[in-house]
This record gives sequence, C-alpha cells and structure tokens, in this order.
Amino acid sequence: MKTQGILLVQQGSPEAAFKLADIEVNVPREDEVLIEVESFGLNYADVMARLGLYRETPPLPCVIGYEVIGKVCQVGHESHADLLGKRVVAITHFGGYAKHAITKIKALIVIDNIPASEAMALATQGVTAYYMANYASPIRKGENVLIHAAAGGVGSLLIQLAKLAGANVFAKVSSNEKGKKCLDLGADYFVNYKTTDYVTFINSKIGEKQLDVSFNPVGGSTYKQDKQLLGAGSRIFIFGGSELSNGKWGKLSQINFLKKMGIELPIFAMMQSKGTIGVNMLRIALHRPEILVVCLSEVLHLYKTGQIKIQVGGVFSIDQLNEAHKLLESGNSIGKISVQW
Repeated sequence: MKTQGILLVQQGSPEAAFKLADIEVNVPREDEVLIEVESFGLNYADVMARLGLYRETPPLPCVIGYEVIGKVCQVGHESHADLLGKRVVAITHFGGYAKHAITKIKALIVIDNIPASEAMALATQGVTAYYMANYASPIRKGENVLIHAAAGGVGSLLIQLAKLAGANVFAKVSSNEKGKKCLDLGADYFVNYKTTDYVTFINSKIGEKQLDVSFNPVGGSTYKQDKQLLGAGSRIFIFGGSELSNGKWGKLSQINFLKKMGIELPIFAMMQSKGTIGVNMLRIALHRPEILVVCLSEVLHLYKTGQIKIQVGGVFSIDQLNEAHKLLESGNSIGKISVQW
C-alpha cells in the first residue's frame, strides 16, 4: 500500500538528508502487523545513520526509525485479529519514520491510553535499559555503577533500575543541570565531564572498591578509562559509539575511534575477570524477538506501578523533524524525544 514517510536520501545535515515522500509499505506477513502510526521516537542510532556511521542502515534512499506508537490496522494472520484497532507501542526494524509501519507480533505491546510521549521511552530505550540492567547481567545490591549519558533516554531509566536493585550510582553528564536531574532520579553522585575528570572523581569516592558495572554508549577513549575503574568480577556494557559522531575526518576518524578503544585478547579478560558485553537491540530483535516481549512487558509493568518515571525530552511535529534531530545530536537533550504526525 502507498503511504507517506520520511526518506533518508543522503548523508549530512537533517535539512539535506531527509525528504518527505510517498512510499510503498508491504502487506504484513503471518507474524507481522501493520500499524497506522501516531508518532515515532528518535534514538542516537538515527543520528549515526544520518551521518553515515551506522553500518546496519539499509541502502539509500530508505526509511529509518526503530519505534512507533499507533493503532494496528492490518494483521498478517487471522489468529492475531484481536489486535485490530488496538493502540500499541512497537519496535520496528527500520521503517519507523512513516505514517504506516510493519513490525513483528513479538515486538509490540498494547498500551491503551498511555501518553505517546511517555510510552515511546518504553520501546527501544526502555527495552535496552531493562535488557542490560535486569536481563543480560542483572545489577546486584551494593554494586558501584557508572552510567554515561545519564540524563538521556536510556541513562535516565538505567539510574532508576540500578537504584531499584540497590546499587550506588555515578551519573556522568555534560552539564550541572543534567546532573541535578539525575540526582532527582536517584543517582548518588553526578560528574560533569566537561569540567571534571570523571575517572579521578569516581576514584575519590570509591577508592579501592572500584566499579562493578559501566553502561557506556560513547565508546572510543572512554572505554579504556572505564576499564581502569573496573574491578574483578566487573562488566562493561557497550551499546553505542557517540564519540565517533564527533569525528570530522571520515575513515580516519573511524580508525582513530577504534584505536582509542584498543585491541584486547580474551585471555586478559579471563585473568582480570572483567567482561565486555556488546548490546545491539536491532540484532536481538532479529534473532531473539522473544526477549523483546519480556523486556517490553517488564518495563511497562514498572512504569504502570510507578516504580520508574519517564523523562520527556521533547515532542515535535513532523515539520520540526530537523530541529528534533539537531537537539538530539547536540547532546543537550534530557530524556526521550518523539515526533508526531
């Protein structure tokens, strides 16, 4: 069927990269549904895709976007007819920046009348946070936890999940304003990395105890710095590479990014008893979609029971998409950003 979508037509600024156009959407398969989209969310992977730095991006022109809210308007099999007309939040394998989007049955959950600006944070960001903090390697009581980009969509949820688990939380942020928001969410400390060396700050607070967990969507130079802070039995989650987006020299910047992270041999990880866990929810959605259902359901329950709060970073109209992208790329946003049709 024909619908409208925002095409990514070239790399560069939002003004140059995006174009509103008529697009074709496939008929849903047996394990899929078609959603009439009310709004879609932004993630930093969208910025990376626009800059040509996200390897998973389909060939251009394409429609990016990993999460939508809307009503199910068509099902691929009659056994799912009970979903017709239901308002859902769903994770998409690209295609989210459109008025109609296809997704898997296992990648959605009914949300009824939850505000779109809040429900959106439960999708990609909520699932990512829950998967890392409660599913892949659960945070334990008393652990020292570092959260990079702590005021963002994933970071703000990680703070709350870590505190629910009884951890001591260090929030790394780019401004004191963001730091205060993190303290309001339950963080024990915040460190403004633009004015203070975060390694020195954390060492001054924990001394010989060292860190148990780092949640790092930045990569690059911060990876080695985090490894200095981590003690035996620790783990670092790498779920992004935002430091790469600051590079201005194409392939040279990418090589430098990898060089800063370094090359590690598994034998040293064993000897030091330090683990690195890479997280790409797009891959998990493709190969283990049942995990999405678990994480979506659990994070929705935590939200409904008031155990976690959503930080809304901004709601934009479709003709403000460029502004929304610029805000996310700037690093000045707090919480989840969404766009309404």
